[in-house]
Amino acid sequence: MYICIDKINIMTLQQLEYIIALNKYRHFVKASEKCNVTQPTLSTMIQKLEAELKVDIFDRSKHPVQPTALGAKIIEQAERSLTEIKKIREIVLNETDSVNGTLHIGVIPTLATYLVPRFIQVFGERCSSVQLSMSEMNTATLIETLKRDGVDMFIAATPLNEPDFLEIPLFYERFYAYFTADHPLKDIPLKPSNMPQEKLWVLEEGHCLRDQVFNFCTTTMPYNQIFEAGSIDTLVRIVDLNGGYTLIPELHLPMLTDEQRKNVREIDDPPAIREVSIVIHKNFVKERILNEVGEAFKTIIPDEMIDERLKKFAIKL
Repeated sequence: MYICIDKINIMTLQQLEYIIALNKYRHFVKASEKCNVTQPTLSTMIQKLEAELKVDIFDRSKHPVQPTALGAKIIEQAERSLTEIKKIREIVLNETDSVNGTLHIGVIPTLATYLVPRFIQVFGERCSSVQLSMSEMNTATLIETLKRDGVDMFIAATPLNEPDFLEIPLFYERFYAYFTADHPLKDIPLKPSNMPQEKLWVLEEGHCLRDQVFNFCTTTMPYNQIFEAGSIDTLVRIVDLNGGYTLIPELHLPMLTDEQRKNVREIDDPPAIREVSIVIHKNFVKERILNEVGEAFKTIIPDEMIDERLKKFAIKL
């Protein structure tokens, strides 16, 4: 028996891309720019799709434009359909001998210094045909940038609690206290509950480690000193010249001089640790290039820090 599926079979992938873009940007001009077409072309193609389906996908009386209740369901299905189409292309690419294309990775400032230079070198050797670009941004900016497809993925401390993102743990990094050489409490056993509160030099909120490890890292702490920068090295120099102490990540330890390392103390009970992950959109389908990124990071991160699952298994989407 032959079944005719009305006229829905004339729907194009372009039309699905257009309604997804308009839903994301809620602005015809911005959506058309993203799709590399003129605004009248995008608008006309969406209207044709609405006429074909005999429904309004968008409520144009709203400013900014919004999807209708039924339109939201159609857009959700369009996103799933395009993801599956992209997976077909990725299956073909995975059977070729080389990885190519473009890749834009974001990274938070407190990781960029330690990861970016070596990653560029290692990834370039592994995937010379991929055009790689990397950008340093704070976590909030990276989240918004990934949502609008400004980066393909980013490296940050997790969890982020973003329902549209997937987080692939890379490694776990301890934090240490770095004291001035003559600090009276430098040699006491340290744990989060007894850390001294005076002259604690930290990074501005947005870089601050409080969301990952410390519940006392707040601007209301008495005598807390807030320095608005993304440089751990600068904080170390401030401590050396002004007294007090700061918190430094494990990857920064090799950058200290022998004399400075004498001023480092562990934090225990519990230890101060942050999880660092590759963050991608849930619709990301480039599994092979994702694994190449993971392998490159495994080369430059100390083995004892790497997530055990990443050591044993390939990343599966």
